[in-house]
Amino acid sequence: METNDKLREQIFEIIKNQLTNSDPPETKITFDRLRKQGFDDFQTRQMIGQCLAVELFDVMKFGKPYDNERYINNLIALPKEPFDKIK
Repeated sequence: METNDKLREQIFEIIKNQLTNSDPPETKITFDRLRKQGFDDFQTRQMIGQCLAVELFDVMKFGKPYDNERYINNLIALPKEPFDKIK
């Protein structure tokens, strides 16, 4: 298994936990909204995963604290791709 596959599995596991626990609730709201817009399960998880990856990158690469507000703003903006900063 390649590193990217392992990383995707871990991100999808985090998303699964967020959906199960409704924490943050915006993950489930976004998931349901994107599914209603016609995206399949994998596409939806992948888009949410991109939002999560932005946060994980800053934490792991730069030692910055997790930015839950930016994560939620990026979720709300989907299917628009997430950015490091929401303006």
